[in-house]
Amino acid sequence: MTKIINVIGGSGFIGTRFLKRIFSNNHTLFRIIDKVPSATFPDSVKIGDVRLINQLRETIQDGAIVINLAAEHRDDVVPLRLYEDVNIIGAKNICTVAREKNVKKIIFTSTVAVYGFAQIGIDESGKISPINEYGRTKFEAEKLFKDWQSEEPYERTLIILRPTVVFGEQNRGNVYNLLHQIASGKFIMIGHGENRKSLAYVENVAAFIEYAIDFKPGVYVYNFADKPDLTMNQLIDYVKNILGHSEKTRFRLPFFLGLLIGRIFDFFSIILRRPFMISSIRIKKFCANSVYSTSIEKTGFISPVPLEKALEQTICYEFIEKHSDKTLYFSE
Repeated sequence: MTKIINVIGGSGFIGTRFLKRIFSNNHTLFRIIDKVPSATFPDSVKIGDVRLINQLRETIQDGAIVINLAAEHRDDVVPLRLYEDVNIIGAKNICTVAREKNVKKIIFTSTVAVYGFAQIGIDESGKISPINEYGRTKFEAEKLFKDWQSEEPYERTLIILRPTVVFGEQNRGNVYNLLHQIASGKFIMIGHGENRKSLAYVENVAAFIEYAIDFKPGVYVYNFADKPDLTMNQLIDYVKNILGHSEKTRFRLPFFLGLLIGRIFDFFSIILRRPFMISSIRIKKFCANSVYSTSIEKTGFISPVPLEKALEQTICYEFIEKHSDKTLYFSE
């Protein structure tokens, strides 16, 4: 039986990797619904903004499997109202049109930001305590999708995926910024470096979304993190080894001094009305533990690319090989 898949926000980083995986599947037809064109699948895009319900009515297909990747997610979004408009009103609009179009399955990419600065190893049952508008509005969206599913619980399927920071080739987010600083020799360690980080490789996230398409009716909530969790020291040493950099990290900036520098940049960001790569929230995130447990293994899913291999592939693609014509995707 042919599956019809509508990927909202499918022109972006995760959506493009997912669609590359299913592109050659003769039993799957897909449509991208996005407010911007797709560099990889330009003929498959229907322009649609989740904030505009009539555009969703015109683009979501009857009976489609809907994958919602659309989000307002950066730390420095202005005005703050955009989080509400895209993440909450967008979810409400998707649910409304899903009812009208007889959609029975929705896959929603949420975020581990719903937990805030959480305890190490927090799982899907952990306390919801977002520290920013991104995490708050994503959790509000989760509740809207759960309400939609509960209306026909034995017919509708909802998969909520909460990835940790996602990295991979062609992405320009926080992980890339760290890798670039190390590769350029301009990296300065802040703090002791023993804090641990969970990471998620884009190909593995895309593979799980593909895997989840066949889930039966019900509600499924999963954190997504590729194991093992590395300390910042381990991650930096591993990156340097791949790049052939033999020097050890000697100079370390104390956390309090790094945070002070971040707050200075915050001040100038407000005065100049422009974002900077350095901010207090990014310093806090860098030095904090962000380790998440997941029950995904209970589904039988196995990530196709081990974490160390994923890091090696990303580093080689970005800093060793030549890819002058690559499309870039900007995120946190």
